[in-house]
Amino acid sequence: MADHSYYLYLGLALASLLLVLANKRRQRIPAALGHHGLRLPPGPWQLPVIGTLHHLAGQLPHRAMRDLARCHGPVMLLRMGELPTVVVSSREAAREVMKVHDAAFSSRPLNATVGAISNGGRDIIFAPYGEHWRQLRKVAITELLSARRVLSFRRVREEEVAAMLRSVAAASTSSAAVEMRARLSALVSDASARVLLGDRCKDRDMFLRELDRANELATGFNPADLWPSSWLARRLSTSVRRAQECREAVYRMLDGIIQEHLKKMDGGGVDEGQADDDDLITVLLRIQRNGELKIPLEMDVLKAVIFDLFAGGSDTSATALEWCMAELVRNPSAMERATAEVRRTFGAHGAVAEHALGDLRYLHLAIREALRLHPPLPLLLPRECQEPRRVLGYDVPRSATVLVNAWALGRDARCWPGGDPEEFRPERFEENGGAGEVDFKGTDFELLPFGAGRRMCPGMMFGLANVELALASLLFHFDWEVPGVAELDMTETFGVTVRRKAGLLLRPIVRVPVPGV
Repeated sequence: MADHSYYLYLGLALASLLLVLANKRRQRIPAALGHHGLRLPPGPWQLPVIGTLHHLAGQLPHRAMRDLARCHGPVMLLRMGELPTVVVSSREAAREVMKVHDAAFSSRPLNATVGAISNGGRDIIFAPYGEHWRQLRKVAITELLSARRVLSFRRVREEEVAAMLRSVAAASTSSAAVEMRARLSALVSDASARVLLGDRCKDRDMFLRELDRANELATGFNPADLWPSSWLARRLSTSVRRAQECREAVYRMLDGIIQEHLKKMDGGGVDEGQADDDDLITVLLRIQRNGELKIPLEMDVLKAVIFDLFAGGSDTSATALEWCMAELVRNPSAMERATAEVRRTFGAHGAVAEHALGDLRYLHLAIREALRLHPPLPLLLPRECQEPRRVLGYDVPRSATVLVNAWALGRDARCWPGGDPEEFRPERFEENGGAGEVDFKGTDFELLPFGAGRRMCPGMMFGLANVELALASLLFHFDWEVPGVAELDMTETFGVTVRRKAGLLLRPIVRVPVPGV
């Protein structure tokens, strides 16, 4: 793991003896793990108390789990502190978890830290499988993130991309390198804020800081989450308190925005009839007032949903956009082909138009290839086994956490023949058969950046819309260089969302004038 999170395991190892002495009760591992007759998945050797955590120390979890799977197989059992965790790392195993037995694996484990962030799983992302989650997902798919709704916010995306292009063009006049990460993050978060809240968020920087905190805290590598039965682990851990502070800070900000919307609705500032371009808080408030839902939409649930949508719409999209830019800059032939396609398509217009993005075949292949190599959530989000099931012949016990290593699937040589699977090569998706038929819409289990099955990300179209327009516009107006002779550092950071560790420092060269500059 990266940053200070790497040092967590040193503390865990030193504390393990204390935990043994302090927690005299037998470790609460589900009884099914001790039953004879079960064919449990293989896994690496374990230590008392910490289980298999030492096998992950000093590494990013998705990389360490891929390496362990090479020794122990595509269905592997780890013990993360007290928690039995099954990791699947093959296309066949992922299909069984996310399609064949999807219903049994459609819940989420709710540890102490994630419970604090999600207000007890009252949101969409972390809600346990059940009626509450089904209702929220239906609202999300039909009212908030439908194709028609996403299309209705085209003007917002085009205006925010235009503002970002003017900023980059102004900075390019000095011939100095430009830090692109901050600009890409601001672009996506401002566009998301306007869609969700109706306007740019004056507390955007605070919101992004809290999202960063939530991203770090939600990894599950906190003592209170790894040893839920230990009073000492709970006392040593600050993650739950910090998660509560994170949620409360975001909810306080949303309180003011919601009150402004309610005043407009009560004062006639918002039409009573539903409009396609309503911001999403207005849509949710209108649904709440209609009272037609089976389970009433309480205000805390509404805030939890907005928090989810902002996190999903800004964090993962900005991360994906940065990886796309970085890979294209590192691969000149792919950059040259993508740039030529964009300029050929939009050269006569002087700017990229979103309605014609479908003509950019190669650019979409480049995005698909970047998502293959760098899924923003490399382990997706954890699932929980609600009923005992068999995956590739191995028994998965009830209550076990199940992780799908989407990062490992995207680099599996068995799934990606005909070249190095670690290489960025969008052309692999043009080949007849094989990779040429693979897409990320949840039916091809070697490419799962958005997941699959019931818990597949409902905001896929929303996120991709931000990435496609921004990337095409950056390539249309500018050539890009890495300052100096050094290559880009592609080292990853540790978190639920895996970003590049280094900033994205690039030198833009204007090739097509930016309107308004």
